[in-house]
Amino acid sequence: MQYIERPTSSIQKTLDRLPILGDVLRQPLGVVGFAIVLAFVISVLFAPLIAPYDYARQDIPNRLQGPSTTYWLGTDHIGRDIFSRLVYGSRIAFGTAIPSVGIALVTGILLGLIAGYVGGLVDNIIVVFMDMLQAFPSIMLSLAILALLGPSLVNVIIVIGLTWMPNYARVIRAQTLSIREKAYVEAERSLGARNRTILLSHILPNVIAPALLLAAMDLPWVITFEAGLSFMGMGVRPPTPSWGAILSEGFNHIFESQWPILWSGLTLALTTLGFTLFGEALRDVLDPRLSGTRGL
Repeated sequence: MQYIERPTSSIQKTLDRLPILGDVLRQPLGVVGFAIVLAFVISVLFAPLIAPYDYARQDIPNRLQGPSTTYWLGTDHIGRDIFSRLVYGSRIAFGTAIPSVGIALVTGILLGLIAGYVGGLVDNIIVVFMDMLQAFPSIMLSLAILALLGPSLVNVIIVIGLTWMPNYARVIRAQTLSIREKAYVEAERSLGARNRTILLSHILPNVIAPALLLAAMDLPWVITFEAGLSFMGMGVRPPTPSWGAILSEGFNHIFESQWPILWSGLTLALTTLGFTLFGEALRDVLDPRLSGTRGL
């Protein structure tokens, strides 16, 4: 009887290469990205300790002031401290990005596994559904759904998760189509293994790594996407601080003070840059074949 060797899963290969963070920090851009991400996480966790004022506190006599010892980054149109609002705004950005990507990842994995493994009519239906979602620009689809559901943090999370989900479903489906024909999977079928067992024990561990990398790379874009929705008034409700909302309010008073636009724009750009650099460094560590392909 011929012995069929079951290949080591991509997860196991990844675990064998730990510590991953050490490899990431050996790259200069990885260090920069990690430092920015770490600062972002600290602001999320310790916002009440870092922010000198409550994000909703108003000081009307000192509205639209520039940076000073009292207000480090100045004040907005109703005298709220910009620095405090940006710090608390990191919680909205983080609280939107993580669950949104999580929804997209979980639903995408589920649909991708089913489509790739079952095939046939089920595969065709799922692929057509993915095509329908991706036929519309993401921002237009999100605005249409939010117009029906109403703007709120929960609805924004659901909409972004739905919008991003097809990317994960396609990645998982392609990987599943390849792996389901492998000899060790056929051997499991011949031994009478259940489809659920084959999917969860033999296919999922070998296809999930690309989806996890995609999730890491998507985080900065989801943060930017949420800011864009809030900028258009379809995100969280005032006075809850969102970087996009702070930017939008700043544009309404651009001729009186440019500080709200400057600081909120820089914060958004810097956070996006940090997550992007860290994600690319992580990608290069986990999949060296992609190293050096940046920008091609």
